[in-house]
Amino acid sequence: MSSTPTEFETLHRQLSNKGVEYMMASFSDMHGVSKTKMVPLSHLEQMMAGSELYTGAALDGVPQDVSDEEVSARPDPASCIILPWQPDVAWFASNLWCEGKPFEACSRNILARATKAAADMGLVMNLGMEAEFYVLKQTENGATTVSERDTLDKPCYDGYGVLDNLHWLSELVNAMDDLGWDVYSFDHEDGNGQFEIDFSFADAMTMADRFVFLRMMANAIARKHGYFASWMPKPFANRTGSGAHYNMSLASLETGENLFKDADDPRGCGLSKLGYQFVAGVLRHLPAISAVVSPTVNSYKRLIKQGSMSGSTWAPVFVCYGNNNRTNALRIPLGGGRVELRAADSANNPYLGAAMVLSAGLEGIREGLDPGDPHTENMYNKSPSELQELGIALLPRTLEEAIDAFEADPFSRTVLGEDMFKAYAAFRREEWDAYHNHISDWERDRYLKFF
Repeated sequence: MSSTPTEFETLHRQLSNKGVEYMMASFSDMHGVSKTKMVPLSHLEQMMAGSELYTGAALDGVPQDVSDEEVSARPDPASCIILPWQPDVAWFASNLWCEGKPFEACSRNILARATKAAADMGLVMNLGMEAEFYVLKQTENGATTVSERDTLDKPCYDGYGVLDNLHWLSELVNAMDDLGWDVYSFDHEDGNGQFEIDFSFADAMTMADRFVFLRMMANAIARKHGYFASWMPKPFANRTGSGAHYNMSLASLETGENLFKDADDPRGCGLSKLGYQFVAGVLRHLPAISAVVSPTVNSYKRLIKQGSMSGSTWAPVFVCYGNNNRTNALRIPLGGGRVELRAADSANNPYLGAAMVLSAGLEGIREGLDPGDPHTENMYNKSPSELQELGIALLPRTLEEAIDAFEADPFSRTVLGEDMFKAYAAFRREEWDAYHNHISDWERDRYLKFF
């Protein structure tokens, strides 16, 4: 008499039939980078129960008081992805545990707390992330574009630029589609060597898992072709930076209906009252959120008005929202029904970023906040006095300013938890100090013989 296969036996059979030999019990560190141990398929059940331990002292974002402890990864079976470029390996996103309970400072646990708060209100956050990144080749003279024709001052949407890179681009896009991510557009972006891939939204946790995996996959596929993928927010002073814009909406947990869409919106943005309340909550905490969605020293070289061969950077610099207008930090694209956060860049940890934004939006809903009228004009053209009259503040100009705002807002501690809050602020302050103490070529060129 045969017994019914367990969940693990079924998963083991499925992976074995697809040729998987090894598994990655992965989790994301503070930076949203996948860390892992490799486990043979024969040890699937033990791995799923948390057999793989990681020393806290070896990881960024682990608080000092538990750095001598070991954390264990408990993989989420629903997150399983077989590596398209190495199909004998399967990757699992994991939640960290410590001393027999969920680890408070785990990035995935932090987002899980935020999504549970939304679920308790009958809501689910849908999230799309626009993937912008550079693919370059390393030469003796430094990093250069893959295509010798990729030299236009305004290369955005350049057909030759896409076709010359289609050999690696198509492999990446096909891999994403084979995983069921539904790529619906990709193009040459506004910087030489820069590309964007747009794919369908998912719930916030699934999208965060996918974005972390995508960065790893893009690097692996580019490397196969002799190139490298850069997710640095602003690798070149005269080219546009790489964003990872968050496209967000809330849906009914019961029916799946988009609760942000309102075709009769009197403000003309196609957004519901709930959507405006969400926007107001995000605007309230946007300076603190910036430290998480724009997390590096280099991020703030992107958040400027000019700084591109083509002219405008189209990156946000003000704490404001508007309609289909790319000079607002929060933009409501044509048709409404979603809100785009344009401050998020390619280096962000999507678990922490989504947790911060979702929690801020839920606060706006709970308190019935209103963001005021949308800005439909080019905000870059506003003078300081006009901005002051409108009550519009600047986004942080540097990582130091962002961390100041992050630490000053009690909201940051509430969302991330005490341990991650302290660890995150300390790491970013150390990063800023290291940068501030560095002597750059610009300084030597300007001052060495100046006086």
